[in-house]
Order: sequence, then C-alpha cells, then structure tokens
Amino acid sequence: MKALSTQLELELKRFDVKENSIESVFIGGGTPSTVEPKHYKTIFETLKPYFMADIEITSEANPNSATYEWLEGMYALGVNRISFGVQSFDKDKLRILNRAHSATQAKEAVLNAKKVGFENISLDLIYATLGDTKELLKHDLDTAFSLPINHISAYALTIEEKTPFESKPYMSKERLTLTSWLFKNIKSHGFEQYEISNFGTYKSTHNLGYWLYKEYIGLGSGAVGKLGLQRYYPTSDVDEYISNPTLIKTESLSQEDKKIEQIFLGLRSCVGISINILNEKELQRANLLVNEKKLIFKNDTFYNTDYLLADEIALFIS
Repeated sequence: MKALSTQLELELKRFDVKENSIESVFIGGGTPSTVEPKHYKTIFETLKPYFMADIEITSEANPNSATYEWLEGMYALGVNRISFGVQSFDKDKLRILNRAHSATQAKEAVLNAKKVGFENISLDLIYATLGDTKELLKHDLDTAFSLPINHISAYALTIEEKTPFESKPYMSKERLTLTSWLFKNIKSHGFEQYEISNFGTYKSTHNLGYWLYKEYIGLGSGAVGKLGLQRYYPTSDVDEYISNPTLIKTESLSQEDKKIEQIFLGLRSCVGISINILNEKELQRANLLVNEKKLIFKNDTFYNTDYLLADEIALFIS
C-alpha cells in the first residue's frame, strides 16, 4: 500500500490532475476484499481533493471475503459502488470454476451490501463454460434478478496462459445461440446492454470512460494507464513493484493506433464511432453497413446494433 501511495504521487504530477477533476475510481484486478479498509485510508485521503462531487468509486469484491464489516469500512471511506465476482449460483459450476465461495455466500454478500447502504451493486456472471445449459443460466439469472442489483457483467470464459485452465482449453465452449438467448434474457429484465459484456439500469461511469477514450491513471502492479498517446505499465512483478513502484514502462501509440482502438471500442459499446475520425474509404464501408442495416447513423455517429458482431464490423471498416 505504501508503494501504491508512492506511485500515486508520481502519477498525480504526470497527469497534472486538478482539484475536483477525477470522475471515477475503480479498485480491482484481484481481491480488494482481502485488504482491510484501514489500509486504503491514506490513498483515499490523498485523492479526496481531486474527487468530483458526484464521483463513482467502485470496488470489486469476492463474496467469501467481503464481510459485513469490510463492506461497512469501504462504504465509510467513500466507496459507493460494489462489484461482486459471483460467476454463478450453481454449486457444480462454482467448483469447476475453482471459486472459493458458495451460492449462499454470494447472495448474503449482495444483501449485506444493500444493508450497508450501497445503491449501486453489480455482479459478474460467467458463461460459455463446458456444461452450460439454458436451464443452468436461467437459474443464475433468476437468482441474480431476485437480488437488489442494478448492473450485471456477463463474461464468456476465456482460457488465459499461466492459469489453471491453460491445460483445459475444452472448458471454454461458446454457442452463439445460447449467448444470444442469455443477452436477450438479461435485457428482458429492463437492463440495457451498453457494452458487449455490461448491462444495467445504471451505466458505470468508469466503464464508459475507457470506451470514450478518456485519460486514466493505472495504479499498482500490472495496471495500465493512458495519457494522450502514451500508455504506462507499472511492473507486473509484485515484489519488484514494492521495491520500485516508479519502475514504469512506456508505450507510444500512433494516431492510427488510436483510431483503430476508438473504432473497436466504439463498436463494442453505446459510444459508437464519430464520423470525424474516419477516412474516405472507412466512411464508405461504414455507410455500406448502414444500408445493410448493420449500423445506425445519427448525430454524426455510427452505432452498432449487435455487439456480438463488433469485431467483424471493426475489421470490415478498418
């Protein structure tokens, strides 16, 4: 936590952060609920002068470690949104996914967050897993919607290197018809899909910030920050980070890199693509997709109507 504070001081200067200018904070990328709230206090005190009045402050949490006391402590610090890594309410699926919590713990964690005072509560669900059926996913959704949430993130299981699933690629099994059904079911509960994986009656300010291509500080080992056409990568080796939190690699983006990222981010979300960033050929292709009813054009912006086709459309335009 001291290393985080050291890096934070550096980044506040690098980004020339002004008072009342930070729109959102997201504590995640692991298990923030295993760290006692008192250890976050110094960072919150440093950041407080820079917070906008209506700031969104989210913390991720694992249901088995997010105790009532932890939720109370984070709420007292100013966290006003909580995102639970539930993944499923099915005990067999939780075991397959190697999750440490039970369905009961997940439900209790959400209810406790509501009792503490959190208005904005989100949970993650995993789909495209071997063994998924419509019945299983329907049970997950019915349970989720019986709880006081206003946001769901639905992620397809992806097999990453250096994870327990690396030797089990067969665990990931996506069927487009089931994915389409899942998305439709979530939307039928009044949750708007505002990005390929995110649905809610509430849209996360922090999520939207990435898709709008805003600047962001990446604080901590393995984080990523972006300022202009520069990306900043603090070392992903935790011990190295603790001994030298200002050891940060830099990546320079070209204007073309920026445009490609804006295209695929815009197509995967409600942000869309501004007509101003497209060249003549790209504009012709985008207009062709409007004629084919694959895109909608309004207010000088192209919007995607089917996020599951986002990558294909991005490749076609660019």
